[in-house]
Amino acid sequence: MKKILVTGGCGYIGGHTIVDLIQNGFDVISVDDLSRGSLKMLKGIEKIVGRPVKNYKVDLCNLDDTEAIFLENPDLVGVIHFAAFKSVPESVREPLMYFKNNLNSLINILQCAEDFDVDNFVFSSSCSVYGNATQLPVSEEAPFAEPESPYARTKVMGEAICRDFTNLHKDFNTILLRYFNPVGAHPSAIIGEFQDLSESVVPVITQTAIGKRKEMNVFGNDYDTRDGSCVRDYVHVSDIANAHTKALQYIIEDRNKSNCEVFNLGTGNGVTVLELIAAFEKVTGEKLNYKLAPRRPGDVVAVYANNNKARNILGWETKYDLDAMMDTSWKWEQVLAESKKAPVS
Repeated sequence: MKKILVTGGCGYIGGHTIVDLIQNGFDVISVDDLSRGSLKMLKGIEKIVGRPVKNYKVDLCNLDDTEAIFLENPDLVGVIHFAAFKSVPESVREPLMYFKNNLNSLINILQCAEDFDVDNFVFSSSCSVYGNATQLPVSEEAPFAEPESPYARTKVMGEAICRDFTNLHKDFNTILLRYFNPVGAHPSAIIGEFQDLSESVVPVITQTAIGKRKEMNVFGNDYDTRDGSCVRDYVHVSDIANAHTKALQYIIEDRNKSNCEVFNLGTGNGVTVLELIAAFEKVTGEKLNYKLAPRRPGDVVAVYANNNKARNILGWETKYDLDAMMDTSWKWEQVLAESKKAPVS
């Protein structure tokens, strides 16, 4: 089995991707300093796949500690790099923290990939690189607008770092995956997002519905959209995970046309925040307590994907519709609530 290093493997998307990789025949190790990830994710992964997965508790901003992982695993054939801070509001409040963490960790991973001849690299990027796009749906060729947040700027800069590095190393293959809005949880309800108070919209919906939050704010009701709220392209996390497996297979099998390629990962459907709430209420039968609030700094008005390239070249298909996204999210929130009630053994 080909061995893959997944950075941020105890996080939301990283954890789901480890499951997909193992179920598609890869051997996987994880590195996660657990500042945002959780060992509960690792235990859940192991329950789903039926085998242990090693995690290195290492801060990737420390080059020596990062090198030690590569030294211990000389048979690595690829890296999928998730490890990054990802909250738009937090990045607005703490820009230097985001630049330091997200960029230094990437630089160190690429340095190790160079030093240890690991030539296949998948970078976790974001649709936030497009900013307020002037044409929808957004294709991979769309020009970047001014980033709306420091988080988005780290993704723009991260892509540039990957491109410059790949241009220098002609035998190094890089895939840049621009996610739109990952949501949902594994259909088994064994893993999902473990953050207690996430700032992402779907966990905010489920946390409000279950009573962790008194009410939900819908930030902005005066945008130029169907109902005044922001438009996003929500895509199930398991679909996002499978795209990473397909991207890795694509470059390992030398099917890539160039050594740095980019793919959008979205459903191609724009959904407003108010439509998202309506879908949740329909699927679960729960009435959500929400209120309209002023716009939030860092939010773009509308963005959704043209995903033709990922479908045609990678053979990627989304399997989960909006109802399934809401259903798995709600079931996961209920599992979390039950686990809090369970007595400590």
